[in-house]
Amino acid sequence: MENQTTNTTDHLLRTMGEMGRLYTIRTLGAQNTFLEHMQNTIRDTAPVSSTDTWNLLQSGVSYAVDYAQRSVLFWDILRERGNIFIEHEKQGSPPLLAFDWEMISDGRTFERPVNYALVRIIPPEGTHIDETRRPFIIVDPRAGHGPGIGGFQKDSEVGVALRFGYPVYFVIFFPEPEPGQTVHDVSDAKSKFLDIVLERHPDSPRPTIYGNCQGGWASMLVVANDPDKVGPVVVSGAPMSYWSGSWRGGSGNNPMRYQGGLLGGSWAALLASDLGRGKFDGAHLVANFENLNPANTFWTKYYNLWKNVDTERERFLDFERWWGGYFLLDEKEIHWIAKNLFIGNKLARGDVKAGSGSYVDLKAIRSPIVIFSSKGDNITPPQQALNWISDIYSSTAEIKANNQVIVLLLHEDIGHLGIFVSGRVARKEHTKITEALDYIERLRPGLYVMEIEETSGRGKNTYASSFREIPLEELRKMNRVERRDEKPFELVAEVSAMNEEAYVLFGRPLVRKMVSEPAAQMGRTLHSLRAQRWIFSDSNPAMWPVEILAPAVKADRRQSSEDNPFRRLEGMWSETIKGCWDLFRDLRDGFNESAFFQTYGMLNAMGAPAGMVHEPLYDETVESRELPYVQDALAAIDRGGYPEAIARIIDLVGQYAGRIPLYHLERKDVFVRGDKVMSALSEEQLRQIRSDAGIMVHFEPERTLEALPLLLTDKRDRERVLSMLDKWMSLGGVSREQRDMVQRIKDLLAGSDFIAA
Repeated sequence: MENQTTNTTDHLLRTMGEMGRLYTIRTLGAQNTFLEHMQNTIRDTAPVSSTDTWNLLQSGVSYAVDYAQRSVLFWDILRERGNIFIEHEKQGSPPLLAFDWEMISDGRTFERPVNYALVRIIPPEGTHIDETRRPFIIVDPRAGHGPGIGGFQKDSEVGVALRFGYPVYFVIFFPEPEPGQTVHDVSDAKSKFLDIVLERHPDSPRPTIYGNCQGGWASMLVVANDPDKVGPVVVSGAPMSYWSGSWRGGSGNNPMRYQGGLLGGSWAALLASDLGRGKFDGAHLVANFENLNPANTFWTKYYNLWKNVDTERERFLDFERWWGGYFLLDEKEIHWIAKNLFIGNKLARGDVKAGSGSYVDLKAIRSPIVIFSSKGDNITPPQQALNWISDIYSSTAEIKANNQVIVLLLHEDIGHLGIFVSGRVARKEHTKITEALDYIERLRPGLYVMEIEETSGRGKNTYASSFREIPLEELRKMNRVERRDEKPFELVAEVSAMNEEAYVLFGRPLVRKMVSEPAAQMGRTLHSLRAQRWIFSDSNPAMWPVEILAPAVKADRRQSSEDNPFRRLEGMWSETIKGCWDLFRDLRDGFNESAFFQTYGMLNAMGAPAGMVHEPLYDETVESRELPYVQDALAAIDRGGYPEAIARIIDLVGQYAGRIPLYHLERKDVFVRGDKVMSALSEEQLRQIRSDAGIMVHFEPERTLEALPLLLTDKRDRERVLSMLDKWMSLGGVSREQRDMVQRIKDLLAGSDFIAA
């Protein structure tokens, strides 16, 4: 025990040393980035082409007129934004979907009412939907904004699924939570929605659940509780391991994970709820998102609107219509989320209780899981989206033994919102995910990376997807410091519990006495994110002249030319402001990260009290081969029949596949559906056979190969297998190693004595 404590202290001190070095690097890097930005800005700003006073005067007059007109149109657009905000709230803040929909089930009518509902997306005219195909259920995040991000535009998750002919359902929610609703109530309601979809499509494959961001972990709770009701699961930009983060050259691209520790834990969520009379204002969450990039929040997005005021109006208002909708959470919901996820990181650790009193077991999920994340996401970096896998699984063999297929898709640079709202991402990544969902169940159990390559065909760009199997160890290498940086977060959880208890005892009674319902409503109305909208609407008489001037300006619009020297100076001025904001952000994030580790790292290194140091989730000393289910599978190598033989042959050949093109999975699917014996098996039977085969080939490939004749004792079965192998070899994309293995199998089967059936 003493050695373990010493090692832990050494690790923490080493981590803190690395953090100190990283802070220095980041500070110097931020300064160098700012200086380089300014040098590039000055260099790219062309000098005035003429010193002629008359030309310069003309340019100045033209720019002044353009400046004034742009300003009028800019404020008119902000006025429209304010009017849209007010009108949207008057209408009850309906979901901002680009598609028509109909209500299927309203959770507010349930025995335990919740502010969620299930709607069916009505296909646009001319779109053919096959009601026997797998239904899609898209679950949006309830993280401050209203629903709609998954169907915000035609090129979206909803739009892609409709184009493939799938029936699409959407889980929406309303602005006000039902009194006392909990996360467990919401999960139960979503389970009821799932049952309704199953009843509506009795002849279809099990539904796909598509969970976005916070809707991702919420969907995983539902799937873990009802694993037999769900088909492939897709989680996009979903945080699952909240303590994890990315250390990529000191880029500091995950500052949000330190906020809970710097604020002292979950007591802040309770305080915000008390100030709202039991309701947590989602605008606080949105403000946190906006503070991540102050240059865009306070300058760039408004300057781009002002600069391109003639063309940016529709795009700006469309996005602000969704971004400006702020929804509330019940105190019990936000407290559960903060305590169990943000601060406690309990989902990945298996410590989250289900509504029944049992614990949520992510290993219970048997459906294929597709995880889509981005290296450019500073809200949910890939480590937060992926580390739960290595938290609950000790080895690749355990993933295979659990009959689990997990597919990772990593984008190189798109930001968090871009994962959901970018039309380019919808046309590429979401399209290829949707295309693959019917076939990834044919993958052998294991961990895969999905790769999408751009190809050129028939005069337009297309994409081809493939799958590459990786060991769990490769996933763990994404964490540059072996996750030693997560150790201080354990102390944060303990400090949070103490601070929360102190607030409940001493602070809460006083706050609750001071805050009335009108005061809570006034606080929400005056929140800076709401105020900046309604204050520039027609509710403010100062904006009335803008409404009068705008039509006249549009009728006599006079734009200055792009090469106007004053417009170039304007651009340099804008870039200077942006650079200053970016410098502030980089220095702030570096300081916060350093302060977090210096505070909690030092406290932890000094010796955490008993109970503050958590044991690993799995015993790293246990050999994978010694696991009971591995032993059971290996003991059955010489048992089975035609289906087992097919599964083991596929694995024996597939272990040399390298990259597996999607069309190979499509061929495998055609074979399984067309084979009389294989098609008669249930999905559960097929999954178990694939799982056992994966374990056997992983640990004992030669024994598995040699046992094949014992499984194929019927001459007709062998002939069918040999014919199948010949057909496979006639197809393209077969490697030399695969051909060699196929030949070994053929020689083994052809050279063995037949045992007549």
